[in-house]
Amino acid sequence: MVHMTSTPPGPLTVGFDLDMTLIDSRPGIHACYVALAERTGTYIDADLAVTRLGPPLADELVHWFPADRIAEMSDLYREMYPAIAITATPAMTGAREAIAAVRECGGRAIVVTAKYEPNAKLHLAHLGIEPDAVIGNLWAEQKAVALREHGASVYVGDHVGDVRGARTAGALSVAVPTGPCGAAELRAAGADVVLDDLTHFPAWLASYSGVDARA
Repeated sequence: MVHMTSTPPGPLTVGFDLDMTLIDSRPGIHACYVALAERTGTYIDADLAVTRLGPPLADELVHWFPADRIAEMSDLYREMYPAIAITATPAMTGAREAIAAVRECGGRAIVVTAKYEPNAKLHLAHLGIEPDAVIGNLWAEQKAVALREHGASVYVGDHVGDVRGARTAGALSVAVPTGPCGAAELRAAGADVVLDDLTHFPAWLASYSGVDARA
């Protein structure tokens, strides 16, 4: 597969992951798992669960519930989530500035996430982050479907699954080790660029796009 190393013709579209890329979802998700455990009488190690965010909800629930209850528990979790998790979840440092940098260089910013799409939109609305599109319920290589559909040439994420999604889409993979995966793991997975966090994204984008949004 050929990966783009320079800005392609036409408007720039940058995709962003949500959990642990744009938002620190650990406090809200932790609280929701605690509430789910209380509601169902089932032990869930919420401290452990929030160390492995990124994959779909069902991938975590299988550690705590039998297979025949996963669909039911997923629905219950998602029903409980808005009242518990939205206000408890802050933006990651640099998130708003990263979205703004894309806009300021004439580009479009989209969010492509494994999170349940209605809840993803609630998070962004609560935090006042307004991407051009939000596409949920896609994980790892599945993210390539939305990235291709929207013509994204860059995808920014914190997980090796995000790297795989970018590579499958033929997009440049920009990774930040602000989630469960360290910088070395992200590089080994094939990330083209690894930034310490999103505060470094505007400067990187200025170099990549040839448009300095900070000017």
